[in-house]
Amino acid sequence: MVKGNMQKLFSFFKTSFCVLTILVIVVPRSVNAQAQQRQLPQEEVLETIVTDVQEEKEVEIGSSKQLYQKLEVFVTGEKRKGQKLIIESGTIPVANVQKYKIGDKLLVTAIDSQGEEQLYISDYIRRTPLYWLFGLFVVLTVLIGRKRGIASLIGMGLSFWVIFQFVLPQILAGKDPVTIAIIGSIFIIPITFYLSHGLNKKTTSAILGTIITLIITGILANIFVDVSRLTGFASEEAGFLQAAKPDLINIKGLLLAGIIIGVLGILDDITISQSAIVYQLKKSSPTISFNNLFNQTMDVGRDHIASVVNTLILVYTGAAMPLLLLFINSPHPYTEIINYEIVAEEIVRTLVASIGLILAVPITTLITSLLAKND
Repeated sequence: MVKGNMQKLFSFFKTSFCVLTILVIVVPRSVNAQAQQRQLPQEEVLETIVTDVQEEKEVEIGSSKQLYQKLEVFVTGEKRKGQKLIIESGTIPVANVQKYKIGDKLLVTAIDSQGEEQLYISDYIRRTPLYWLFGLFVVLTVLIGRKRGIASLIGMGLSFWVIFQFVLPQILAGKDPVTIAIIGSIFIIPITFYLSHGLNKKTTSAILGTIITLIITGILANIFVDVSRLTGFASEEAGFLQAAKPDLINIKGLLLAGIIIGVLGILDDITISQSAIVYQLKKSSPTISFNNLFNQTMDVGRDHIASVVNTLILVYTGAAMPLLLLFINSPHPYTEIINYEIVAEEIVRTLVASIGLILAVPITTLITSLLAKND
């Protein structure tokens, strides 16, 4: 009976892959075509390198002083390659004025304003250190993880492919972000799990536990985003997105989708670990009872809960460090501060994700214990 159920599960996942593959490959093409029709005129961004600092001094802007520089830059990118441009930095008040030097690689934005071109430095070119960092990550993953490491890299690539080819284009086209995030997750979960951990009952149990937990987490996120009256506009990016695509994207739904995708990345660790513990106990004690199997795995799972929840809290705290510093010396009481949406949004995101991780332990342990006991 269990073998029959397993075959049905594999058949279900196989059919799901086929259907979702069609959605991922075919649908985004029409979405991209529509997006291109609505695309706004783009500013011209040039890749340059500083060849000379012609002038450098302190100037008064408003009531404060800041650094002013007149730079000569040489265009190295494909657009306008070989041109020399003169750019002034520090002519408007900014919070963090950069001091540029010869050899700095910069992105320069050129805007045609009524026939007159305006140039300003938009950022540094950071590709090279990012490439080195990614290369180090890949090398260590392959050297230490070996075949499993290679498989996990492939799974990571497929996850990004689904997100950028299906999830984001569909949301950009105005589809419900929560529905799209769930569909994308259902496609991502089996592929990444089976690639990273092998095609076996342990992985299947983890997949089932992950999907069930993800659905519960989505429901909880929906409930508490509603009752907390969160709009999703706490970040500047959401405001810019709404301005660029007015009334097209559900910003509140985008917040929920972000919670779902974020939890998905952490559930893998918990559900696979719990499944592995169950099958390891079953292998060492083939006659172990269901109660002992479940309880012994839960003993380990409780330690896992403590460590993972603490890790999650620290991760979110680290990401929100500037926000926390902004409020730490605020004259307003904490009871008032937590009412601000920018703070409440992070609290809901953290706690909903933590609840999902906690629930993943008993859910996955129960499913795996039932399958392992009847094996």
